[in-house]
Amino acid sequence: MTDQVTAADSGNISDIPGKPTSASRTTLSHIMTHADTNLLGTVHGGVIMKLVDDAAGAVAGRHSGGPAVTASMDEMAFLEPVRVGDLVHVKAQVNWTGRTSMEVGVRVLAERWNESAPATQVGSAYLVFAAVDADGKPRMVPPVLPQTERDERRYQEAQIRRTHRLARRRAIMELRERRVAEGFED
Repeated sequence: MTDQVTAADSGNISDIPGKPTSASRTTLSHIMTHADTNLLGTVHGGVIMKLVDDAAGAVAGRHSGGPAVTASMDEMAFLEPVRVGDLVHVKAQVNWTGRTSMEVGVRVLAERWNESAPATQVGSAYLVFAAVDADGKPRMVPPVLPQTERDERRYQEAQIRRTHRLARRRAIMELRERRVAEGFED
């Protein structure tokens, strides 16, 4: 679904003015309660993943100027457990843009709600969003304009992740086609 443009949208991407990284960057904060816990008494990974998707979706919508849907999530890493009473901050920004898709990088930090100690990074993720129009068809997005050396590094790393995602998808499709040609059913 990502980076496919209909004939009506096939204008030059340079016709869309770029947006700086800071234009859509956001932080979502949420205090964790008992309703968020798993059987081990820590916050359920799915709760953290929803916060990550919510923050990334807000950033993708802001950057693209309209609706954007989650196309994929990769490299979701849980670095430390999150506990009841932790104040979780989910920081997200657009790292890279294609014609219709965007990679959003997310960092998850947690701090005790009643302490003044600095927040600790507890997770990170990369998500790909596709901008869509009212009919759910892909629409073009503005290019992202990295502003700092860190933004530029994230942009370059995002290009590497995209290359790997596409190569992995291609290799899997080739394997499936080969298996079908050999008479195997999935």
